Amino acid sequence: MVVWDGGNNDTPFFRPDVHVVVFDPHRAGHEIRYYPGETNLLMADIAVINKVDSAPAAGVDAVRENIRRLNPRAAVVLAESAITVEDPDRIRGRRVLVVEDGPTLTHGEMPWGAGLIAAEANGAGQVVDPRPFAAGAYKEVYQRYPHIGPVLPAMGYGSGQIRDLEKTLAAAECDLVLFATPIDLPALLNPSHPTLRVRYEYRDGDPPLLADLLLKQLDGILS
Repeated sequence: MVVWDGGNNDTPFFRPDVHVVVFDPHRAGHEIRYYPGETNLLMADIAVINKVDSAPAAGVDAVRENIRRLNPRAAVVLAESAITVEDPDRIRGRRVLVVEDGPTLTHGEMPWGAGLIAAEANGAGQVVDPRPFAAGAYKEVYQRYPHIGPVLPAMGYGSGQIRDLEKTLAAAECDLVLFATPIDLPALLNPSHPTLRVRYEYRDGDPPLLADLLLKQLDGILS
């Protein structure tokens, strides 16, 4: 098994026996708007529409229709991207600054991610807009990607950007920093405020389930 995190950036380097592709209904239409994202759609044996627990129903329907129209042979799975926080009571009533996965917000064109959802769902008193505190490279990031909402993209592509991230966080007037990044960013930084990490994980939605479809596909290949 190879987990290929290519998305709209690349396609797998070989043709697998079973090709599973994950779709994001928060960005409905991206799966046909970009190359090679559309190529991954066309190659999919199993199409997983993720985040159905937080995405608008219209987005889920649009992605499903695009899959049906362009790749009707693909089996469609609905799944959730469950968002969890270790100690949600620390969020309630607080001034919270949210740090999201950088590429998701920049060329991924999302205004926010799991962090903002967690902040709002757990009763943050205020979501602090990072723009007034942006340091160095972050000023350019907000100018280049004006669609970004009241969150801070984690742009740790080098020591300079990491320092700018630290400076931005240090200047921010907040009670808590929520990190919703795939890696444990506080381990790489020296945060000036208390931090809390937001995690998200795959969960099955309504049948058919991914495991059942995958086993069925593999049984047909191996038999």
